[in-house]
Amino acid sequence: METLVNKVAESGIITLDLAPYIPAVEDLMTFDLKPFLFREMILKEKDYRAALQTHDWQQYSGKHVAIMCSVDAIVPVWAYMLAASYLQPLATSVYFGTQEEMLKAIVTGRINNIDTAEYTDKRVVIKGCGDTPIPDAAYVIVTHHLRPVVKSIMYGEPCSTVPVYKKPAPPSR
Repeated sequence: METLVNKVAESGIITLDLAPYIPAVEDLMTFDLKPFLFREMILKEKDYRAALQTHDWQQYSGKHVAIMCSVDAIVPVWAYMLAASYLQPLATSVYFGTQEEMLKAIVTGRINNIDTAEYTDKRVVIKGCGDTPIPDAAYVIVTHHLRPVVKSIMYGEPCSTVPVYKKPAPPSR
């Protein structure tokens, strides 16, 4: 009887799933200045400060929060700073911009903190499908982060990959 050999398991390929680097959707929130503006156009300092004091800040506890203004209004920088000062003791992190921009910043930071030592001179497959939606930017960031150290980068699953990068062979002497 012929013995079945799992060539994928013996290949030394490391699969990297990006899902653990993506924050859960329920951990992302937006603080929009729009409701704090007079006629959604003007920020009145006295009214803004009073509204911030009565705002329910606990809802942001343990969350990543994007501070932004969803309407085209002139908002002084200190208004964003003031919101950030209220969020700081509660939120996990605070960003200026949209929720999408915040997500990209979080994912970039997490991927750039991957210790590349375990991937040095290895064949790496970046997992291409799963239950967690992965932003396209994450694939670009991980490729940039790992390329200097890996033997090769592939996309997909170990049994069916798309080659992305292969380290050139050293020049022969």
